[in-house]
Amino acid sequence: MWRLAKWIIIIGLIGGLWFTNGQPTLATATQPATVIPGGQSIGIKLRSSGVLVVGYHFIHSGRQLFSPGERANIHIGDLITKVDGKRVTRVDLVSREIEGIGSHGKSLNLEFKRKGQILSTKIKPMWDEDSNVYRIGLYIRDSASGVGTMTFYDPKNHVFAALGHVVTDADTGQAIEGQGEIVRAAVTSIDRGESGQPGEKRGTFVNENKILGKVLQNNAFGVYGRLSVRPDNSLIDMPMLIASPNEVKPGPAKILTVIHDQKVEAFDVNIVKVNVQKTASIKSFIIQVTDPKLLKATGGIVQGMSGSPVIANHKLIGAITHVFLSDSSRGYGVFAAWMQQYTKTIEPAA
Repeated sequence: MWRLAKWIIIIGLIGGLWFTNGQPTLATATQPATVIPGGQSIGIKLRSSGVLVVGYHFIHSGRQLFSPGERANIHIGDLITKVDGKRVTRVDLVSREIEGIGSHGKSLNLEFKRKGQILSTKIKPMWDEDSNVYRIGLYIRDSASGVGTMTFYDPKNHVFAALGHVVTDADTGQAIEGQGEIVRAAVTSIDRGESGQPGEKRGTFVNENKILGKVLQNNAFGVYGRLSVRPDNSLIDMPMLIASPNEVKPGPAKILTVIHDQKVEAFDVNIVKVNVQKTASIKSFIIQVTDPKLLKATGGIVQGMSGSPVIANHKLIGAITHVFLSDSSRGYGVFAAWMQQYTKTIEPAA
């Protein structure tokens, strides 16, 4: 699970890999690979490839109260990419165009993406008597930031994997399209998980100007990118084999995660059930926290723990992704082998 300040992260044949319907298959996931397990808390900052529509703003104009954007058939979750032919990636650029066009009494052309389709529409900015500016009646966002967990990094190719699931917007549920950076983060406090209520790690970015790496992908299996600085607070600093999906069995295991400041610790868990998967899926196995120290501190699995690596039989088997709302000591994990296939699509640093 993951926690964001502005957004929430719940987020193929490529590069010679064998994928089926865009997903890695068992054939590629059984090839031996070594990485260094993570467990570090990281700050993730994403910049959208456009501006995301997250709500409607109703403009007061004369006796009318309406949203021009809604009337123009703009939907919540649409990603605005161009305004009058100009590419936009920041809210202030859109506002500037709206003000300029609105002051001349003209309409503007919006190009946007909806479920993979490129669409366009015309909107006439209207004067909002409540705020004394021209508006088109849409709430939009252009960036996201939050704290999650690094799963592993490849010291040879300088690539990393984190979270184990896609980053989506809190209001729309849409995956965030864009890139960004990762920085160090520290856990400052924890809200324990209870039945029906997931807990969360509360964290803060540490030394934001020192970038650990660049985020290049946000997909269903996590956040991936190129590492520029090797983490210096690893609990395990030697390469470890990634287990193939058919090697993972029920039984005792360890997870690596942070519950205080930046210290990575190992905690006891039990693999309760393993799902047979021939192609990639994020719900690969069910895990139960058994470590008394972790249960006392967190109640089990909490937001901000997504991406915490799971180790069994001296191999990295996967990462925590979701918590069961009915029992915070239990949750799902994804096979590390599925995640590792996506690191192969990241070009290593020169």
